[in-house]
Amino acid sequence: MDAIVIGAGHNGLVAANLLADAGWSVLVLEAAGQPGGAIRSGHVTAPGYLSDLFSSFYPLGYASPVLRDLDLDLEWTHSPAVFAHLLPDGRAAAVNRALPSTMASMEAFAPGDGERWRSAFDEFASVSEPLTDALFTPFPPIRSGVALMRRLKTAGALRLGRRAVTSVRQLGSELFRGEGATLALAGCALHTDLGPDESGGGIYGWLLAMLAQQVGWPVPVGGAQKITDALVSRLLARGGEIEYSAPVDRVLIARGRAVGVRCADGRDLRARRAVLADVTAPALFLDMVGAGALPPRMVDDLAHFRWDGATVKIDWALRAPIPWQNESAVGAGTVHLGADLNGLTRYAAELATDQIPSDPFLLLGQMTTADPSRSPAGTESVWAYTHLPHRDSWKADQIAEHVERMEAVVESQAPGFRDLVVGRHVFAPGDMERENPSLVGGALAAGTAAPFQQLFLRPVPGLGRADTPIDRLFLASASAHPGGGVHGAPGANAARAALARDRSLTGDAYRAVISAANRAIYR
Repeated sequence: MDAIVIGAGHNGLVAANLLADAGWSVLVLEAAGQPGGAIRSGHVTAPGYLSDLFSSFYPLGYASPVLRDLDLDLEWTHSPAVFAHLLPDGRAAAVNRALPSTMASMEAFAPGDGERWRSAFDEFASVSEPLTDALFTPFPPIRSGVALMRRLKTAGALRLGRRAVTSVRQLGSELFRGEGATLALAGCALHTDLGPDESGGGIYGWLLAMLAQQVGWPVPVGGAQKITDALVSRLLARGGEIEYSAPVDRVLIARGRAVGVRCADGRDLRARRAVLADVTAPALFLDMVGAGALPPRMVDDLAHFRWDGATVKIDWALRAPIPWQNESAVGAGTVHLGADLNGLTRYAAELATDQIPSDPFLLLGQMTTADPSRSPAGTESVWAYTHLPHRDSWKADQIAEHVERMEAVVESQAPGFRDLVVGRHVFAPGDMERENPSLVGGALAAGTAAPFQQLFLRPVPGLGRADTPIDRLFLASASAHPGGGVHGAPGANAARAALARDRSLTGDAYRAVISAANRAIYR
């Protein structure tokens, strides 16, 4: 084989597809019995109710130039409203793809916030194309960065740089006057592991909220699994191969170069041109490569690698839609609930101090509302998740008590919710890791979204690229820039790096530059 890809998560499958497009022979080795990683669907609650087991709504995937250029065979659908943030006092801030509807919701919190939302969205829309291109291409994003600079000019670029390190509370206070619009951003920022007062949260909240306004948060008809199925079908049609139940123990290295892998069953498989790994950075570098083959400074840096928070997820089968007290939540695909802005700060502080949040903040998905194929007519397939501190293990009674807290949050906003439950399935953090070893301790993003572990600092201080200190070995997972989310960029970046390294005319120069840079970084 020209290339071996470790892991059939979506990033691994994206990388394999791009290499196959370039005419390479590709073998994907997947430890589990099925592809997809965290993009899978299944019937886990009750017959006829389809659940997205891990990831669900896909604004980044829908907007991603990586997935768009693959031209996958997918049908997307939208909920009537994108998302609503329910405050404990019963009010709601709601985002709808129809801009006047969103403006009216924000205006209810403070006069003028409707127009302020429009202004924020117009600003985003003016740069969204070069911005998303810059986010999802290798670092540094030269071509898309130049296009973005042309739009922003010097003054705009400086202010975007400031926004990138601003907390979402601070950003909201600068853009708006009322709590509703700020909460809309803050709830989006909490899709990462960054609390309202942490540096970097503002840019995430702004990006997800503005994408909600621009393209919505769509889902594939028939479940998240359809994304995986499309990637697999595309790869197989181009001659790629996938082997399941084939965990990799080691990356084989000769003279500083990756030459293949050793499988858990003892087989040695050779890769003539590259090995790409869609696994977490610690798993690749410490387990599959080994500290002895790495620069000592990189090993030291990996000791400071920080995971994102643990996750508890509940899937429910309901015999009727959720009886929300606030109508804004009825048609929303995603509902944020359980906290106002100060409540989010308290929730984040408890996580930061290794405490179990007494009042959990929930992200809830109404899947039948978004895609009627997910459950029988007149019913609802629903999930909700919340975060816990990242720990090595959790006791069953701790998880059961937290499930009770989560359901109480929903019941407080929708009395009678519990009476509608006909099936329930719980993923504790350890369950997630058993289903997908890359979800270490229930961490969804393969590493924190904090600024100290982004760009050229992801996964450790370095080049911010898929290249590693081992020649012909490339990191293709969400542990690499640009990080978590379903957009395919880490896999695409790894494939591009492998192709650049292999080019007959420029490959030698590329290798020399990467090698010299790594020596300077890790000496």
